[in-house]
Amino acid sequence: MNATTPRVFVAATRQNEGKTTISLGLMSLLRPVYPRIGYIKPVGQRFVEIETWKIDEDSVLMDRIFHLDCPLVDMSPIAVEPDFTRKYIESSNRDTLVRRIEKAFDRVAWEKDFVLCEGSGHAGVGSVFDLSNAQVAAILKAKVILVTQGGIGKPIDEIVLNRSLFEQEGVEIIGVILNKVLPAKVEFIREIVRRGLQRKGIELLGVVPHERILSSPTVEVIREELHAERLNRASAPPTLVEEVVVGAMGVNHLTQHFRRGVLLITPSDREDIILAVAAAAGAGDGPQLAGIILTGSMPPGEAVRGLIQKLPFPVLLAKQDSYEVASTVHVMTVKTRPDDANKISIIRDLIGKHVGIDKILNAL
Repeated sequence: MNATTPRVFVAATRQNEGKTTISLGLMSLLRPVYPRIGYIKPVGQRFVEIETWKIDEDSVLMDRIFHLDCPLVDMSPIAVEPDFTRKYIESSNRDTLVRRIEKAFDRVAWEKDFVLCEGSGHAGVGSVFDLSNAQVAAILKAKVILVTQGGIGKPIDEIVLNRSLFEQEGVEIIGVILNKVLPAKVEFIREIVRRGLQRKGIELLGVVPHERILSSPTVEVIREELHAERLNRASAPPTLVEEVVVGAMGVNHLTQHFRRGVLLITPSDREDIILAVAAAAGAGDGPQLAGIILTGSMPPGEAVRGLIQKLPFPVLLAKQDSYEVASTVHVMTVKTRPDDANKISIIRDLIGKHVGIDKILNAL
């Protein structure tokens, strides 16, 4: 396997800590230094089907943003399907998987100046099929950047725990990036955590403040998660969902929540609420809602559907009840998408401002 092309492996102390956000920002920072850059996510758990291949969605994201000129199938050599683990335990084939990763890396690294490798959660994820993040980093002969969420005690505890598994595989952690730190606490956290990590012999590479917009979904993303039906074609541009309001109150009180960024969830038989929304939208008085989700399997009547067709924001019909819909939206993991131009620009600026790229380059 290629052992000469510079590389780094981005892992995290747990899932959904922002590895892909950090990776996207690092790709932007590294390109002026390494113009021909490659990307690989050796083991992916969330994938899309492209032709006959299952490709990790983060590999698709990076390719569409950076036009990497790497075969997509090599950027995502192993997709963990629902029955992948069972099949492996019944008939383990680690050597085959390792060779697949090595050959994929060689093709991704072909004529490249640098390769960014992204993991799938904490150091131990994948251990059940003998390809933990620590083991994959060792296979790729890559040093590691560890991403964790903001705080002091808990992040440092988890960093030390993860380091032990990387060390067991002979993998070096070059430093840590704290992500999603409350903006008001960035300076305080940076100094305290830097000192705490220094005592453990670990470098702090950056502290990235939390940007709410990065974890705010659009109504279309929520529709896909719920498998909901579209009831209209919105004329207004998509608005990020910043607040969720459940219409379980009287109309007079509910109208106080009719503002930009609000997703309204209400049973489909609350025609009084739909009429109030239509009246407010027709008056053109103030910002419009982000959207509405009508819940329950019963669609509204024909007259109300006619009003819905005229609303400028999306209206969906979900089979689940209001509580299930609100709970699903609350716990959703929002991933950056190739067409999220505003989010991508914010990520580039955040990582460029708050992560020390020189420290990373020196460590590599």
